[in-house]
Order: sequence, then structure tokens, then C-alpha cells
Amino acid sequence: MAAAQTDDRWALGSAYERYMGRWSRALARPFLATLDAPRRVRWLEVGCGTGALTEAILETQDPAAVLACEPAQPLLDHARAHIHDSRATFHPVGSGSLPRPGTEPPVDVVVSSLVLNFIPDPPAAVREMAACARAGGAIAAAVWDYASGMELLRYFWDTAAALDPVAATLDEGRRFPLCEPAALAALFQAGGLEQVRTGAVTIVTEFASFEDYWQPLLGGTGPAPSYVASRTPAQRDQLAVALRAALPIAETGQVILRARAWTVQARVGSTAE
Repeated sequence: MAAAQTDDRWALGSAYERYMGRWSRALARPFLATLDAPRRVRWLEVGCGTGALTEAILETQDPAAVLACEPAQPLLDHARAHIHDSRATFHPVGSGSLPRPGTEPPVDVVVSSLVLNFIPDPPAAVREMAACARAGGAIAAAVWDYASGMELLRYFWDTAAALDPVAATLDEGRRFPLCEPAALAALFQAGGLEQVRTGAVTIVTEFASFEDYWQPLLGGTGPAPSYVASRTPAQRDQLAVALRAALPIAETGQVILRARAWTVQARVGSTAE
């Protein structure tokens, strides 16, 4: 998770699902399509959240097994409650405690979606991910382009910062310099991985109305909802009015935005431990 002073909260799986889980699900399949992973192999997922990527792996990749790891118990509970597939096992652990060879056989593919920037020590996490995989295994991750490509959050933080300068310090675009291609490539290269390459996946985030955009921000789970929860009722109302004015709301009432994720993938070298 992110540093304590940001006060990000991960309190409720269903709230996270309404806020970000639905877009994690929209991203999962196109992200997996970039990997060209072999079938009938073992997968390790680092930070499974509410199970968006887990479910997509099970449905599209024909895995032999998926070890899904998540340290936030409310999110893990949600994933367990909604995924009933004997190939998936859920582990209440995060980076630093991943299933390692010796306790589990080496895995063939290690993936992490929308999590790497929240891990306190990303270089250590990448080294650990590589250590979990067999020689030649694939390591891949995706992160939102918070700085400019994740529009639903860009509108939110730009509007919040115009009302409250403190909000600018909580903006994921500032907090997570890792979330851009050069930084991701450097991170994987520093972890001793080979054949490192980056890419991008863009999805549409379509809201039926302004309320469909705003209500998930009241759930108190995730960085932006945690910020909203910290405001007084009057401040929340002021923010809602400003957001309604800022967002591109169609005549039909819909709010149609785009969300770009940066991807990185690599291979574990033959001399990896």
C-alpha cells in the first residue's frame, strides 16, 4: 500500500468494485492479450484486489493454476466470494511474502495489475516476482497513466486541487512517478529481467450520468474516495458542483472518458535464482 500519510483506505471490496474494480475488469482482457502467455501453466498474481484480473486469467488463458495474492483482506474476501474455480487459490499476502519455490513450485507467469505503484518498495517487489518464476518465465505489470491518461482521475484531482491545494499533494499523478514507460522499463531492467518492453492499453470509461461518476467516490475505498471522505459535507457538495461543471457531460447525461494504462513485460534470465 501507499505511504501512511496519504491515508489511502481499502476498507470495503464492494466499494472498491464500484469505484475502480469495474475499470480494472475492462482493462484485464486487453492487458492479457499483450502477453501471449502459454496455456496450461501456473500463474502468480501480485495484488489481485477484488479479482478482476484473476477472473480474466481463468476465462481467457486456460491456466493450470492461479495463485492470487492480496494483503487487503476486504478486497480478498470479495474476490473469494465471487470466484468459484478450483484452479484459483487465494493468499492473504503481499510483496515480501509471496509464495516462493520450496513452498510452491516455480510459476510460469507472474502478473500485477494496477498495484505496483502502491507497493512501498517496487524494486524489491520486482526482484521477488522474478524469484518466484522459473527461468525463462514471464513477468508483466500494468499501471494507470495517472499523469495524463487516466481521465476520470485527472478531472477529479485537477478540480479538487483548484478548491484545496492540499489535494494536489495526494494526486496519483504526482505521487507515482513510476507510472510512465521509461520508469517501468528501468525498474524491470534493474531487477535483472531480460527482453524488457513497454506498451499501452486504452479503454473507455463510460458513466451513465454524473451520479454514476460521483457516487463511487463516496465509498471511502481508494485514494480519491479517501480524500472525499476526509472533507466536510459542505466541502463535498462544493467539489461535486465543481466536478459537474468540469466534466464533459453529453446531452444524454453520459460522461464518456478514456483511461490509459502503461504496461511492461519481461523474461526471467536463465541464471535467475
